[in-house]
Amino acid sequence: MKITFIKPNIGRMEHSLYVDQGRMEPLMLAVLAGLTPPDVECVLYDDRMEAIPLDEPTDLAAITVETYTARRAYEIAAEYRARGIPVILGGMHVSLLPEEAALHADSIFLGDAESAWSQVVEDARRRRLKPRYNGVPGVAQFGDVLPRRDLFKGKGYLPMSLMQYVRGCRFACRFCAVSQYFDRKHYIRAIDEVLREIEAQDRRFLFFIDDNIASDQKALAELCHALIPMKVSWISQASLDVTRNLPLMDLLQRAGNWGNVMGFESISAESLRETRKSPNIPGFSGYRDEVRILRDHGMQTWAAFTLGYDHDTPESIAATVDFALKSKFTFAAYNILMPYPNTPLYRKLEEQGRLLYGGKWWLHPEYRFNSAAYVPARMSPNELTAACHAARTRFNSFGSLLNRFADPKTHLRSLARIGAYWYYTLIFRKELYKKHGMRFGLH
Repeated sequence: MKITFIKPNIGRMEHSLYVDQGRMEPLMLAVLAGLTPPDVECVLYDDRMEAIPLDEPTDLAAITVETYTARRAYEIAAEYRARGIPVILGGMHVSLLPEEAALHADSIFLGDAESAWSQVVEDARRRRLKPRYNGVPGVAQFGDVLPRRDLFKGKGYLPMSLMQYVRGCRFACRFCAVSQYFDRKHYIRAIDEVLREIEAQDRRFLFFIDDNIASDQKALAELCHALIPMKVSWISQASLDVTRNLPLMDLLQRAGNWGNVMGFESISAESLRETRKSPNIPGFSGYRDEVRILRDHGMQTWAAFTLGYDHDTPESIAATVDFALKSKFTFAAYNILMPYPNTPLYRKLEEQGRLLYGGKWWLHPEYRFNSAAYVPARMSPNELTAACHAARTRFNSFGSLLNRFADPKTHLRSLARIGAYWYYTLIFRKELYKKHGMRFGLH
């Protein structure tokens, strides 16, 4: 028996195919391959950088689906099904919209797949695949099975190993699909498993892809203590409230944490309250203390901003860039507020009649990446799209890169950090312009 795992691309540019130079390892597909019995052949094809050999014999196509890749994932599924090969779709988008996904597959998997993947494999072996499987969300225990990282070889992924310690987040931001998926819960993996996985691979630079590694600060402290003797460098995603725990910030620094993706979201207290971004609101004073603490601990921060709240204007978006430049963030993402399906934000905009593209922007042939998918309150959709693109362009100009680089508290602390700064900022700068306005799907 043979299973083909597929990581779909977003789509294509207007006049050419798109190759994602900033692609990271699709960790969860390697986890599923690791959970697959050894007598089953596993192959991985990544649509972001290689052609999928659709005519290659296989017994099951397992495709992971995100909202941004849904249109392309359904195209790939249709190609396999036309050849008589059964398809199972999984991933967060499938769990948020199972009825939609079921139209494009022989089977769908809801929830986290580890708890029932063995059943899927056995049913596929007997050619009795069920229409739907239900996993238990948040099962972060991989047991004694390690991800099949051998499947990543030769695919040109960024030189970091993806890991996971915590799934889910205790907060309830209105725009967040993660909070909806995990119902505000978080699940913690056994530290011994994490350490064994680190020891089983060669890289010393890690990316914990946790939804919020600081969701449980006690658990994060335990991980840091365990990582200190491992002598690794790592990054993750963390809520901003971790800066209010100075002993933990010291511990993060000692444990080799270089910085984190952090959801600043907005520099407006009104917008933070609107979106219920509770980790950022207490004592809000324009993030002066939070930025100072991050820089004092040498954190190379990736600041994530979400733009397009009902209080936002083109002027407030420009002011957000001013703040990010002054703060000398390593990276900053200026994301348009997106109505992800079945989130509180989506339901609010739907009730108000403000959704564009018939609501299902992720499938609409006219939608373009980095475009507004709803009608903002204080500007037009085109104005919001243009303001966010201008923010990305300004922040990623070469003058900005040089100005932010000259910071002894963060990027100049070591040769390794200097190298990482230029390697990643230049890659993501290039990807920024390539992805803007890209079509979803290939057809």
